[in-house]
Amino acid sequence: MTSITQQHRIHGGTLSFCRHDSAATGTVMRFSFFQPAGPGPFPLLVWLSGLTCTEENFTAKSGAYGAAARAGLAIVAPDTSPRGEDVANDPAYDLGQGASFYVDATQEPWSPHYRMEQYVTADLPATVASHFPVDASRCGIAGHSMGGHGALTLALRHPQLYRSVSAFSPIVSPTRCPWGQKAFSTYLGPDAATWRDHDATLLLESGAARGRYDDILVDQGLADQFLVEQLKPELLEAACAAARQKLTLRRHEGYDHSYYFITSFIADHIAWHAARL
Repeated sequence: MTSITQQHRIHGGTLSFCRHDSAATGTVMRFSFFQPAGPGPFPLLVWLSGLTCTEENFTAKSGAYGAAARAGLAIVAPDTSPRGEDVANDPAYDLGQGASFYVDATQEPWSPHYRMEQYVTADLPATVASHFPVDASRCGIAGHSMGGHGALTLALRHPQLYRSVSAFSPIVSPTRCPWGQKAFSTYLGPDAATWRDHDATLLLESGAARGRYDDILVDQGLADQFLVEQLKPELLEAACAAARQKLTLRRHEGYDHSYYFITSFIADHIAWHAARL
């Protein structure tokens, strides 16, 4: 069952906050959905948020909807993990609820509900398409930080679903940074060989989605406090060069990891996806 809990008029379109029963996670999941003015069907951008976020962070802070309205682009922004008293959690900010890393967990106690790859690629788009006028054949994906990792890896793992991909400050190689190593060893187990399929740089090196994307857009702030230890955009740059995958990597002096960075350049990402959808 899907229900709309709030609706707001914005930039001539409609912003809906929704709840639905997810077959993928076995929980109630939440998402926001922006629909531009007009009858549709609209191309759809999937936005994946980062650690500690919910569906509200992008919705309230990104400033994306004016550009999306002008482009005639619908946007869905799901929560970052399953939630609830019966859902496994951890007191650390970078593990558990709010920190799914958009993978399907294989380890207990995470595996019953942490099925976020299946949720984002199957359950969520089916739910959106059954309730809103979107064209599922014209879909792009984008995200920030952990969600940038999710956008890149899901685009590479499921190229049939997406025509375009972009990211802000993505975790480009989770197998080679503390955030990713902690999450993958917990959700996927100690065998690092099982992690490779969820690392954008390693997927590119293995030839994933070769020829699918004309370009990948990434924006990275050079004052980002996580740049050196966690994000490492130079690894994505090297992997794209080796795979002959075009990458537009824009480095911005003075910008940090926050939504102030995202709102400064989100219109560029909206236009990027709209041109390809």
